[in-house]
Amino acid sequence: MTKRRVEPFVWLMFSGGGVLAAVFLPVLAFLFALAYPLGWLSPPDHDHLSAVLGHPLTVLFLLGFFVLLLVHSAHRFRYTLYDGLQIKARRATAVLCYGAAAVGALAAVVLLV
Repeated sequence: MTKRRVEPFVWLMFSGGGVLAAVFLPVLAFLFALAYPLGWLSPPDHDHLSAVLGHPLTVLFLLGFFVLLLVHSAHRFRYTLYDGLQIKARRATAVLCYGAAAVGALAAVVLLV
């Protein structure tokens, strides 16, 4: 019987987080760093944002977005430590990186719910 590894699943989440970061973060940076402060677009009011964030599908989307971004950053940081700094404690590094992502995901759940 072959031993099943979690590594392909983590690489899948890494690539999903990278795609989401590449697609959505530039748009958010443009909106909140340029368009709203310079008056090119009018920012949404508090009531509208509360209504959007109160919808369950928005909460699920944001939760998935945050979790994928956290796993992406944890995986990238883990392999930066392995390859760049030549850290030999592979298991401890993986536990710390993915543990931090899990704590961040739990914080996202608490804040969104």
